[in-house]
Amino acid sequence: MLSGLVIVDKPQGWTSHDVVGRMRRLAGTRKVGHAGTLDPMATGVLVLGINKATRLLTYIVGTSKTYTATIRLGQSTITDDAEGDVIASASTAAITNEAIHDGVAALTGLIQQVPSSVSAIKVNGERAYARVRSGEEVKLMARPVTIHRFEVHGIRREPSGDVVDVDVTVECSSGTYIRALARDLGNALGVGGHLTALRRTQVGPYSLEQAGTLEQLAEELNVLEMSQAARALMPNRELTPEETTEISFGRRIAAGAPAGSPGAASAEHPAAAFAPDGSLVALLADSGSFAKPVLVFAPGNSTGPEA
Repeated sequence: MLSGLVIVDKPQGWTSHDVVGRMRRLAGTRKVGHAGTLDPMATGVLVLGINKATRLLTYIVGTSKTYTATIRLGQSTITDDAEGDVIASASTAAITNEAIHDGVAALTGLIQQVPSSVSAIKVNGERAYARVRSGEEVKLMARPVTIHRFEVHGIRREPSGDVVDVDVTVECSSGTYIRALARDLGNALGVGGHLTALRRTQVGPYSLEQAGTLEQLAEELNVLEMSQAARALMPNRELTPEETTEISFGRRIAAGAPAGSPGAASAEHPAAAFAPDGSLVALLADSGSFAKPVLVFAPGNSTGPEA
């Protein structure tokens, strides 16, 4: 059974669910999931898991992301991006390049961010965007996010002074809304702002260089095999034949690192354990003097049952 990750270069106008549906047809299986939604307006890296690899997706969702984007200063929209109607405008003629760089610097590091009201966050069991579309005013709580890198690459001004387009790269923690950064930069400068272009270039260790378009993947389905995907994603542990057999049966083995030490694996951040033949056997968490399987994928070179 085909299992692994597929790195897709999502096209503009497609929802992440649309891409999952297309991959189900290409891979010939219903068991396909994705590791983090991209808005229809956005393009770039969308990580899909096929069959057994869907169990890796939960560990990919929380990884850092990198984007290239264009922020338009001088206009606010109801969605904080170009898909929504403009609700306010202000001249940017007095906004200097220095002020833009200072505003970007203030939004770098650990910040409190209020997600867009039309995000997919659930409010009392219903998506925020659905509540907004029904006419309800939605106010979401601020949450901590980390902006590891927020770099300005270009500042382009319209002769009229009405708007300024700012080209940026953002590397951030999971849960960050780039359109909220655009909104907050514009608000800090007193002119409003929204996102006009967004391209995700990296999700954890998986980059745009590994991605294929849907057209390319229809010609040749390039699947990152399970062991390759796990080696890139998390710390590695090489098992002996004896350890492989024990883990294949769901039994614990000696810890890879002392509990509480920097190298110790946990259920939230497990280690990928490999059989001597290189196959992925399980994800392991260290607990005291033992390591126990969080997930068992395959028996490796043992005759144990597959979980």
